[in-house]
Amino acid sequence: QVQPKESGGGLVQAGGSLRLSCVASGLTFRLYAMGWFRQVPGKDREIVAAINWRGDNTEYEDSVKGRFTISRDNAKNTLYLQIDGLKPEDTAVYYCAASPEGGTRIRAAEYPYWGQGTQVTVSS
Repeated sequence: QVQPKESGGGLVQAGGSLRLSCVASGLTFRLYAMGWFRQVPGKDREIVAAINWRGDNTEYEDSVKGRFTISRDNAKNTLYLQIDGLKPEDTAVYYCAASPEGGTRIRAAEYPYWGQGTQVTVSS
């Protein structure tokens, strides 16, 4: 059973940093495209960042470019999201997702496997 599991969320002040991690089990991690999404109540889940299976191609949502960095360590079956310069509008539940299609994927519908999410709260 494919099971991504996020960690690293928390409460931080605006301007601070966090590093989210996602360990994925039950899959050949190095062959999967991975993504980070976020969701706030009442809104659709939106892409934050995505990375291909090799880690040499990434995509970012416009509002996070220059502040968020997605990366992966295929030897550790782990996906990361480094978040710098946090803003109150970054407050959301952040989800890790996995897709067996190895190219970079930015649509939620392209990811069949999801973690349970980790809460990020940014205070002003």
